[in-house]
Amino acid sequence: MSDSTQPAAAATPAGAPPRRTRVALVFGGRSGEHPISCATAAGVLRALDRDRYDVLPIGITRSGQWVVVPDDPDALALHGAELPEVTAAPGDVVLPMADASRELTVTESGRVPQSLGEVDVVFPVLHGPFGEDGTLQGLLEMAQLPYVGSGVLASAAGMDKHYMKVVLAGHGLPIGPYTVITPRQWRVDPAAAVDAVESLGYPVFVKPARGGSSLGISRVEDREALEAAVREAQRHDPKVVVEAALEGREIECAVLQGRGDAPPRTALPGEIAVSGHGFYDFESKYIDAEGVRLSCPADLPEAASQRVRELAAQAFEALGCEGLARVDFFVSASGGVTINEVNTMPGFTPYSMYPLMWERSGLSYPELVDELVQLALERPVGLR
Repeated sequence: MSDSTQPAAAATPAGAPPRRTRVALVFGGRSGEHPISCATAAGVLRALDRDRYDVLPIGITRSGQWVVVPDDPDALALHGAELPEVTAAPGDVVLPMADASRELTVTESGRVPQSLGEVDVVFPVLHGPFGEDGTLQGLLEMAQLPYVGSGVLASAAGMDKHYMKVVLAGHGLPIGPYTVITPRQWRVDPAAAVDAVESLGYPVFVKPARGGSSLGISRVEDREALEAAVREAQRHDPKVVVEAALEGREIECAVLQGRGDAPPRTALPGEIAVSGHGFYDFESKYIDAEGVRLSCPADLPEAASQRVRELAAQAFEALGCEGLARVDFFVSASGGVTINEVNTMPGFTPYSMYPLMWERSGLSYPELVDELVQLALERPVGLR
């Protein structure tokens, strides 16, 4: 849809105070990353400037119900091993499906639908399938609602590690050796799948193809442990990606879409160092972080740091990302740089690496949240 046909926000009456931009913050969702999405929402709720923004928190339960949630960041924050959750409530939030309105409503059996008013922009902070993978983005496109972050294709390709690698390799960007185990192949010819994995050499990392937050990932040292690792990954996704273990430091780079026709912006790279865990898994990320050190800026030679930033911007554009992304790398002792993956909705709690990299680059968490909302407001929905 072109700018000329995009529904306009309601006008402010003459003499009235300036109308605050209405932001629908959508979080939770049906994936295993539900609690992390809630924690992200807590950070964004605290950061949105209430003098500028009117915020409507909308949670999605694990069963898929959309509900209005109290504007209470503390109720959504992580508290040790206690993980936050969106619970079911009477009434379902319904999006508009017509050009003329951006009005959200709550419908409940036996009651007159209740208007939640119009929203100007949606800030989705869902992680994983049914939120980060293009499904929610497609729904928002159909509802003609501007939203923060990448569109349908970039979200889908970024979520699927298989096709992400296909796109990156197609653009000549450096990726590591890998193989894919489809559910049909695992049923029909598991021996061929095992042979393909062994051609990579051990150790390998076995991952759900469309998962995040390190859920379902296993480091496998030999053939005997491979089947159990594949089964564990398949609990989260029937399609599995197996990657050769790469030697090197784990370096990340935050990317922001440029304003107007400007190129993507990159932050100073950061580094993750893990001790006491086999790798940077779910527990070390969110529950037992004592053995994790996040360093930013990473202590890299200038040439390697610059190469990371260049490749991060190139990966962002290769996938057609918008808004934000975090690109993860391995940097070898010799300075070689390999892209591990691209996250179109990276961890976004105030203590996550993505906002930390921008903070160390001069953009605070509230400023970053504001920048993302403004980028979404500037961008039309539809083909672009």
